[in-house]
Amino acid sequence: MRTLERGLECMSPRMGPFGGRHRPRRRPRGVLPDTFARMRPSSARRHWDGSPVQSPARRSLRLDPDSPTGLLRCAQRGRCRECGNPVEWYHRVRDRPVRLHPRELPVDDVPADYRWHVSSGLAYPAGDGSAWCRLAHAVVCPARDADPAIVPTLTKLRQVLAVNTRRLTDIGVFTLTTSTDQLAQQLEDSCRPARPVVQLLYVRYLAARPVDEIQCVAQTRQRDRCTHKMLTPDRPAGVWKLVPATATRGQLALPAEMMALYDLSSLPYAEQLRWRTQRCPQHAAAPTAADLALTDWEPFDPIVHYAHMHPRLPTHARRPRPGGDARKAGRR
Repeated sequence: MRTLERGLECMSPRMGPFGGRHRPRRRPRGVLPDTFARMRPSSARRHWDGSPVQSPARRSLRLDPDSPTGLLRCAQRGRCRECGNPVEWYHRVRDRPVRLHPRELPVDDVPADYRWHVSSGLAYPAGDGSAWCRLAHAVVCPARDADPAIVPTLTKLRQVLAVNTRRLTDIGVFTLTTSTDQLAQQLEDSCRPARPVVQLLYVRYLAARPVDEIQCVAQTRQRDRCTHKMLTPDRPAGVWKLVPATATRGQLALPAEMMALYDLSSLPYAEQLRWRTQRCPQHAAAPTAADLALTDWEPFDPIVHYAHMHPRLPTHARRPRPGGDARKAGRR
């Protein structure tokens, strides 16, 4: 063993350990030293051909300080409840959000009264002077009665949407409701307001959906809308009351009528603020989460929203009279 170690020490530095000639590593011709250093293997992920794996950098969405809506996206995707076709929700200046057709149409194919345009995330019922415009979905919705004043181009678009509705119905994605089903649903939910009047923070609002269906508008980590509801069993709920439908200042006086009201005034201020911002308890504790949809609140006006005033409580049930069955048997 000592003889082998002495032999290795006596070897020339150009000789290898087993007698072969040792050649130092040389860089290829025509390659600069810094390029040769970059050619060395690294810990970065690479494909089978040696090309680096480029993962897109995540970008955090930010709100524009001049945004009139305060949303991450101005066009909220959705489907029409009547026909199942895709629509885009846009916010207007004062009124409720409007459903627009997802594609632009040439101005020559749309009459002037049906033209819409979008500017800074807001929808306006007029043209903007360009060669393209938007169209309200209600004009070409196949589930509604056709307007006799529409042009043949919109009639063809209406037929295309009707075919798409039939295709969605055949594959089971959408269920078409008939007039008989709608009447039965109305009789079943006669005591359940579709758009109830809610009072919170001493202001009355008209909701866009029943109280138990109001959904959180916050964005999840998967960049989808939160599926949690506002009404949770672990949080205090409101109380249904019958209150007089009084008019506000500057309006005509209404007759003495009573309407059902979902009152949240007895809840703590933080809980009422959570309902006003329309966030579930999890997202109410995380104020940095952005909103992905508009809130469903609309300032209540007893003159404009007279059709949504219900004189009966949704939790009201008729109590059977004592001895009622005996009376019915005696009559028979």
